[in-house]
Amino acid sequence: MKSNLTPLGPKADKDTVRRSNLSLVLRAVRDEGEGEATRAGVAARVGLTRAAVSSLVEQLLETGFLTESGKTFSGQAGRPGTALKTARTGPAGLGVEVNIDYVSVCVVDLAGTGRVRLTEHLDNRGTPPAEVLARAARIAARTLDSAREQELYPVGVALALPGLVSGGAVRQAPNLGWNQVPAEQLFAAALTSEHPGHQELPVRSENEANLAALAELWFGGLDRIRSFLYLTGEIGVGGALVIDGELLRGAHGFAGEIGHVVVDPSGPQCRCGSRGCLEQYAGQAALLRAAGVDGGGGLGVAELEKRVRAGDERAVGAVAEAGRMLGRVLSGAVNLLDPDAVVLGGIYRNLMPWLAGPADEELTGRVVSGLWAPGGGRLRASSVAGDAARGAAALVMTDVLADPVAYARPAMA
Repeated sequence: MKSNLTPLGPKADKDTVRRSNLSLVLRAVRDEGEGEATRAGVAARVGLTRAAVSSLVEQLLETGFLTESGKTFSGQAGRPGTALKTARTGPAGLGVEVNIDYVSVCVVDLAGTGRVRLTEHLDNRGTPPAEVLARAARIAARTLDSAREQELYPVGVALALPGLVSGGAVRQAPNLGWNQVPAEQLFAAALTSEHPGHQELPVRSENEANLAALAELWFGGLDRIRSFLYLTGEIGVGGALVIDGELLRGAHGFAGEIGHVVVDPSGPQCRCGSRGCLEQYAGQAALLRAAGVDGGGGLGVAELEKRVRAGDERAVGAVAEAGRMLGRVLSGAVNLLDPDAVVLGGIYRNLMPWLAGPADEELTGRVVSGLWAPGGGRLRASSVAGDAARGAAALVMTDVLADPVAYARPAMA
């Protein structure tokens, strides 16, 4: 979760400057990750005086956002400083991913570290939306109980949802059969019912591929790559575009629906109403069917992976064909958007050894810039950290990091 740190100028009022500088210092310590942050190092990073940073650090220590321990030697002149870390207790983010065949809930702390995770495999197709979201709320309530045992107190919820998401609602999710579903409202009511008497948590929502892409950006070890196209393969095929470290949502928030790019206009009927969409060739159901694997969900995917590792011709051929279809569609996106990399997540991550070659071959032959080369590192598997539930939880924490005063004990405010 790297961020640009810019102190405010002298024209801003004192309270605004103070709140902004507390955010600068907190984010600078967080950005050190496993490294050792010191007052002197933070001052150099954010462009404030050591005295100012020391005062801000004391406030953040007092209110429990930071902790310090031991001595660290920075290699600079002067006395060694104490090592600063973001606290492992206090404000936290709750992320809830509702997908076609599972619900996953994650709690992260200030550092973005996943501290609690609960996942249940449920077939949500054909189930009324209110019931699906009530199931998710029950799982979330158990997660909240586990978080509070660790002295973590979620301050908000972000829902990661498949399909077209805007204004707190799922406008369309073809694989769930949802249309115009007020997801935030339904989930908030269900969570309040599960946790009566507890403070109501604000709820926001976002497309699940977008949140998986943000998790990959923040936690996935992409080195200096800040512009990439992210694809997630599940029952549906979702996409997201990150440009210069920012998510590109489009004019209406619906950018990234790459799973419904048409591969063959006369191809199979898609749930979206069109024909021959990429999802019908490279989605989970299509892959399992082509490989001759019975069943779906995690067990079907595990069986597919087992067969390709064993060299089963039909399974290997199915994955290769999916790779070719992905490559064809991705080549158009790469020609249009020119990302530094394409990252494949979801079921594609474990299938990369058999998927990448055919996809790379298509991309090499179709990307007009000539910059694409098989094995060149521009097509890569997502990290295990790049999942939508964690991205959703971390999204909540961006508010805390942006204005810690708003989430502090009364002593700071």
